Amino acid sequence: MSGSTLIMVALAGIFLLLFLVIRTKLHAFVALLLVSLLVGIAAGMPLNEVITSIQNGMGGTLGFVAVVVGLGAMFGKMLEVSGGAERLAATMISKFGEDKAQWALGVTGFIVAIPVFFDVGFIILVPIVYGLARKTGKSLLHYGIPLLAGLAVTHSFIPPTPGPIAVAELVGAELGWVILFGVLAGIPAMILAGPVFGRFIGNKIHVAIPDYMELEQKEYDKDLPSFGMITSLILIPLVLILLNTLSGVLLDEGNTVREILTFLGHPFVALTIATLLTFYLLGTKRGYSRQEVQDIATKALEPAGIIILVTGAGGVFKQVLIDSGVGDVLGEMMGDSALPPIVLAFLIATAVRVAQGSATVAMVTAAGLITPLLEMVGMTGPALGLIVIAIASGATVLSHVNDSGFWLVNRYFGMDVKDTLKSWTVMETIIGLTGFVVVLIISFFI
Repeated sequence: MSGSTLIMVALAGIFLLLFLVIRTKLHAFVALLLVSLLVGIAAGMPLNEVITSIQNGMGGTLGFVAVVVGLGAMFGKMLEVSGGAERLAATMISKFGEDKAQWALGVTGFIVAIPVFFDVGFIILVPIVYGLARKTGKSLLHYGIPLLAGLAVTHSFIPPTPGPIAVAELVGAELGWVILFGVLAGIPAMILAGPVFGRFIGNKIHVAIPDYMELEQKEYDKDLPSFGMITSLILIPLVLILLNTLSGVLLDEGNTVREILTFLGHPFVALTIATLLTFYLLGTKRGYSRQEVQDIATKALEPAGIIILVTGAGGVFKQVLIDSGVGDVLGEMMGDSALPPIVLAFLIATAVRVAQGSATVAMVTAAGLITPLLEMVGMTGPALGLIVIAIASGATVLSHVNDSGFWLVNRYFGMDVKDTLKSWTVMETIIGLTGFVVVLIISFFI
């Protein structure tokens, strides 16, 4: 089959995927599997090889992703149930002072969203935003946008959140580099989209607490876990994973210290250690029975299961593109482009994000399409970490009416669609563009 025909097959597959997700509302997991099947058949693969590709793609991806996302979800659920997120917010606001509450909320969101899903972190912490707005008479956006920016940045950029985990596995990037570049890109993105933009938009649009929301502010009791314990638990897996990556760069192969750090810093081991510590320190030690801890952990896997399956289906799509030969042709076509891979990765993720709304689908689709080019040009090491953040940045920009996050913020802040576009959509776009600019600059030195 000619290269031009294979390109047409790939394009038809992408358009069909978007049609199924947007117009027919078919679940992304089923849509990705169906399109993978049809692309394999249309590309002329023998039928038994199409099935083999699907098995290999799903198994190869989930062997890593399922373990990391599953452990991360249980770790985050224990933090949520124990009141750890509230403790972080209360301590930050008391340390920064109410006059710098924007910065406190931005930093709190940045830390909380590492283990806790974005929407859960927002729902837990939004009463604090209501309380500050009621006390000062300022717009909800003055405090809400910094919190949202902090949550959104780490949700998109820093493992063990599912998005960057999925992309890292699909493109073959080390999580240590992803964490490092995610932090480097995330801090300026949080500052610009959070306190800076929050102050500006809070003065432009006055948003009051909606009548239909519960107005009672939580009183923080002494039974909440300590600030030091919560920050330590969140940092343990991140530091171990980073030490693993750095030891691979700084220490010789065969070095005993490197071998130990490589083992402890593997995401499986690092997250298992962190999760077991949360079970004990935030669960058993704080009066939860073993059965209650088990029930909390089981509950955490419900939302994680959907993300795991969609990511696995993204792995299937990638594998079919590679095995059918479509990936090679796509890689050559993108390789002939004047644009560097990091820019192409950002643009592909942006296009899919704007078209269908889901950041996760945008990430796995972009990763599947860009991987053949990365293999062709032999991109490895830190460069792959930059590609992950570029894809995450593209999948963050221009959130609008087809994104569930848009409506979550719209409902909790009681805004109309126009004001949600002016605040939430602009904030997300600032995050994505800032993250992309940072990794693009870093790419010139790597």
